[in-house]
Amino acid sequence: MRQSFPKVKIIAVGKIKKGWLKAGIEIYQKRLPEVDIVEIKDAGKVQEAQKLQSLLKPRDRLILLTEDGQTFSSVQFARWLGQTASGKLVCFIGGPDGISTELKQAHPTVSLSAMTFPHEVARLLLLEQLYRAKTILQGGSYHK
Repeated sequence: MRQSFPKVKIIAVGKIKKGWLKAGIEIYQKRLPEVDIVEIKDAGKVQEAQKLQSLLKPRDRLILLTEDGQTFSSVQFARWLGQTASGKLVCFIGGPDGISTELKQAHPTVSLSAMTFPHEVARLLLLEQLYRAKTILQGGSYHK
């Protein structure tokens, strides 16, 4: 049974500087036309939180990517994403200083791993997991 994949916006602090990461991100962006990426300036936790809040719309469902967030298997993550029926899922990847405590207390957090990754690598990993989730929800073979 196929499930729908939500519209997703990734809001990420900083620009991707490494060529190999840019190439990987471009591959997944082509595979995920329903995912938009917005980059915001590295400005410290408080200013980044303010900028993030200014970009949100009333029906957006915000989740924060952080190493101490909820963990999922790929299948669990796909099912969790499939439950986002209305609005847009907004995934926030903070900068080198992390994410403000106030944001973490107000919104769900998700972890890609118990390990800590540079925010540039986290963006590529998130895109790969979003693509994997999409194929799981649509019954594709990528996950197998």
